[in-house]
Amino acid sequence: MSYEKVEQAKDPIIGKKQTQKALHARLVSELYVAKDADPRVVADVVEAAKDTDVTVVYVDSMKRLGKACGIDVGAAAVALRK
Repeated sequence: MSYEKVEQAKDPIIGKKQTQKALHARLVSELYVAKDADPRVVADVVEAAKDTDVTVVYVDSMKRLGKACGIDVGAAAVALRK
């Protein structure tokens, strides 16, 4: 179900750096984080989401999360715009 929501998003924010910028600008409604991503890579993004009261949804696979976004590589974090 979580992957479907990402697939249906019109303009998801893909990747840690872009997601973090969007979180600080308060443009994010939900954050999707892959469980198999390196915790050190996604820790600050998850913390920023908590600081801005954004729901964090954990999904199983970086590869599948990237595929849901329409890219050929894995994605550690993807945010959905408000």
